[in-house]
Amino acid sequence: MNKWTLLFFLCFIFLLQDQARKLNVNAEAESEELVDPPKIEDKLGAVPHGLSTDSDVAKRESESMSRKNLRSNAQKFEFQAEVSRLMDILINSLYSNKDIFLRELISNASDALDKIRFLSLTDKEILGEGDDATLEIQIKLDKEKKILSIRDRGIGMTKEDLIKNLGTIAKSGTSAFVEKMQTSGDLNLIGQFGVGFYSVYLVADYVEVISKHNDDKQHVWESKADGAFAISEDTWNEPLGRGTEIRLHLRDEAGEYAEESKLKELVKKYSEFINFPIRLWASKEVDVEVPADEDDSSDEEEKPEETSTEEEGDDDDSEKGEDEDEKKSKTKTVKETTYEWELLNDVKAIWLRSPKEVTDEEYAKFYKSLAKQDFSDEKPLAWSHFNAEGDVEFKSVLFVPPKAPQDLYESYYNANKSNLKLYVRRVFISDEFDELLPKYLSFLMGLVDSDTLPLNVSREMLQQHSSLKTIKKKLIRKALDMIRKIADEDPDESNDTEKKDIEESDDNNEKKGQYTKFWNEFGKSIKLGIIEDAANRNRLAKLLRFESTKSEGKLTSLDQYIKRMKPGQKDIFYITGTSKEQLEKSPFLERLIKKNYEVIFFTDPVDEYLMQYLMDYEDKKFQNVSKEGLKLGKDSKGKELKESFKDLTKWWKGILASENVDDVKISNRLSDSPCVVVTSKYGWSSNMERIMQSQTLSDASKQAYMRGKRVLEINPRHPIIKELQERVVKDPEDANVKQTAELMYQTALMESGFVLSDPKDFASRIYGQVKNSLNISPDAATEEEEDVEVEAEAEAESKTSEADSSKEEDLDVKDEL
Repeated sequence: MNKWTLLFFLCFIFLLQDQARKLNVNAEAESEELVDPPKIEDKLGAVPHGLSTDSDVAKRESESMSRKNLRSNAQKFEFQAEVSRLMDILINSLYSNKDIFLRELISNASDALDKIRFLSLTDKEILGEGDDATLEIQIKLDKEKKILSIRDRGIGMTKEDLIKNLGTIAKSGTSAFVEKMQTSGDLNLIGQFGVGFYSVYLVADYVEVISKHNDDKQHVWESKADGAFAISEDTWNEPLGRGTEIRLHLRDEAGEYAEESKLKELVKKYSEFINFPIRLWASKEVDVEVPADEDDSSDEEEKPEETSTEEEGDDDDSEKGEDEDEKKSKTKTVKETTYEWELLNDVKAIWLRSPKEVTDEEYAKFYKSLAKQDFSDEKPLAWSHFNAEGDVEFKSVLFVPPKAPQDLYESYYNANKSNLKLYVRRVFISDEFDELLPKYLSFLMGLVDSDTLPLNVSREMLQQHSSLKTIKKKLIRKALDMIRKIADEDPDESNDTEKKDIEESDDNNEKKGQYTKFWNEFGKSIKLGIIEDAANRNRLAKLLRFESTKSEGKLTSLDQYIKRMKPGQKDIFYITGTSKEQLEKSPFLERLIKKNYEVIFFTDPVDEYLMQYLMDYEDKKFQNVSKEGLKLGKDSKGKELKESFKDLTKWWKGILASENVDDVKISNRLSDSPCVVVTSKYGWSSNMERIMQSQTLSDASKQAYMRGKRVLEINPRHPIIKELQERVVKDPEDANVKQTAELMYQTALMESGFVLSDPKDFASRIYGQVKNSLNISPDAATEEEEDVEVEAEAEAESKTSEADSSKEEDLDVKDEL
C-alpha cells in the first residue's frame, strides 16, 4: 500500500513540473508577439471627451469585446480556492436583487481616483496632462453586444496588482462571507467582506479588466468565472493613459442592465454623492435639417401646381414667398439619435461642507433630492447639519418634512424601511437600518455618512457594532434639539413678554405657527416616543402640546401649564375623552373650573397609553380628574357631611351591589351635578374601557380584571340627594326610592363616559319615570292594534276570486256563440 502511495505522489510532482513549463512558454510567447501600440487620430470629433481610433484598432477592439474565450497567448492562473467557492455561490444564486454590482464598481473606481488625487498632492506630474488629468468615472453601454463598461482615470493596477487584487482575497473575509452566504443566501452581504468586485458575476458571464498604471504597461485581466483567469499585455485595445476599464459581457437574463434608464436609476440610488463626476454615454433625439430626396421634392412640387391656377392674381410679395418655400422644400427635418456624456451625480454632498457655508436654498434643494416622493413646493420645517467627533466620527443632515406621509402610522410597528440613509465614505449602503433612529423618529429624513464604519457594514454587523449606540444616541439628541428649536423660534410659543419683542421683527413671520403645524402632522410620534423611549422621556415631554381649560383654543405646553398653576397646587390635572367639546361639559370639571384650576384635555386615543408612562413632570404628579385621589385642598365640613350622609351611602351601596359598584362616597369634585361615577386610580378610565372594547381582537373575558373598580360619588349639596336622604331615612324599603337610586346611577354612568351593559333596562326606567310625571298608571298597557292587514288581504282575495269567476262566465258565453 505504501509503494502505491509513493508512486502516486511522484506522478503528481511530475505533472506539476510539466504544467509550470507550459506556463513559462506561454509567458515567453506573449513577450515575443508584441505589436506596435495603436494610433489615435488627431481629429477627436465634436463629442466632448470622445476618442476616435483608426480602423485597425477599432477592428481589434471589437474582436476582443465580442469574444468570450480567454486569449491563447495570455498567462493563465488559477483562482484561490475560496474565490472559486465564492463565485460559484454568486453565479448559481437565484437571488433577484443584483443591482449592487454597479455600486461596488463605482465605489472601487472612486477609491482609485482618491488614491491618485492624494499622490498628486506631492507629485503634480503624476496626473499627466489632458484627459488623464480629468478625474471622473465614465459608463458606456453597447446594447447590441450587451457590453457594459465602467472606466476611471484613477491610479490603475500593475500586473502584480491584478493578480493580487482580483485573484486572491483575505482568507478570513472570504471564509466569513462564504459561510454567511451558505447559511442565509442573502446577497446583500456582497461588499461587506471585501469581495465587492466579484459581484460582477451576478450579471456577467465574462469580464475583462483593462488597467494601466504609471509604473507598468497596460494589461488585460479576463475571466469566465470558471475557476481560472488570464493576464496578458494589452496590445489591441485603445491606450487608457492611466486608470482602469471594466467590461462586463452581460448574461442573457441580465438584459435590464443594458438599458440607460436602469443605469441612471442605480447611480442615482447608490452613488449620487460620490466625490467625482459620474458620466453616462447617453443617447438623445434631436431635430436635424437634411437635404430632401428627389422623389420627395417632386411630390411636393406637384401639390402647389394644382392650386396655382387659383392664385394667378397674386402680387410680387407672394412670388417672393414662393421662392422661399422652394428653398425650404429642398431640406426636411428628421429625428436623429446622438450621443453625449451626461452627468448623473449633479447633487453635491453638502454635508461635507461647513454648515455656515451652506445657504437655505441649498438645504431646500438637497431635501428635494432626498424626498423624491415629495412633489410639493414647501420647504422642510427644520434641518440639522452637524459633525460628530470622538470615538465615532460621522457627518449627518436631518430634515423635518413639511407633511407626514399618509401611511405613517398605518404600519408603524411593521415597516422596516427608514427615511434615514446610511452612507460610508459617500457610498450609499442602505436605507433599511432602522436601528439608527427609533421608530417614533422615522418620519425624519436625512442621511448619516461615516468614515469610521467599515464599508462592509451589514444589518447584522451593525447591530453588533460597538459604535451603533453612540451614533444612535447622538442622532436622537440632535433630532430632539432640532424639533425644540422649531418651538423656540415660533412667536406663538412665546409668553406675552417675549411676544412683544419678537413680533417687532418681520424675520419671524415665516416661523410663526410652525410648531403648531409640526404638532398637527407629527404630534402622535412625540407621544409614541414618550411611551417607547424612557431615557428621553423628560425631553420629549417638553415637546408635548395640548389644549386646556385656559388655553383659549390654542396649544399649550407643560412648562406653560406649570407657570399658571395656583399656589399650593401639587398635581397636574387632566381628563381624557373623545373630543374637547364633550370634555368641556363633563361633570368632573365643575368644581375644578369654579376653583380656577386648569385641566388638560387629552382627546387622542394614544393619550390613554401615554399617561400610563408619563407619571410626573418637573416633580409634579399627573392626576386624572375622572379617577379617585383628586385633592382640592382641605374641606372643613368634609367629615361632617360624610357622617350625616352615612345612612344614604350605606343604603345606596347595598342597592347597587349587583352593579359591580365598589363604594358610594361624598364627592369633592361636583358642583351642579347630583352624582358621578369615578374609577380606581390604577384601573382603566371610562375612555380607556371604550377604546379597548372597540379593538378588533378584543376579548371581554380577559379585559375584566383591568377594569377599574367603580365608585359612585354624590353631591351632598344637590337638592335631589337631600330629598333622597330624607326618603331613605323615612322608609329604606320604598320601591320608588330604590328605582330612583338605580336610575340615577345609570344616568351618572352614561354622563361619566361609560357604556351601559343593559340599555333596555335603562330605557324602561326612563319611560316609567315619564309615566309617573304624566300621572299615568305604571300598569297601563299599550292598546292592541286591529288586524287591519289581515282583513284587507281577505277582502282582496274575495275580489280576485269574483273577478276570476266573471272571466270564466264570459269565456263560456263566447264559446256558446
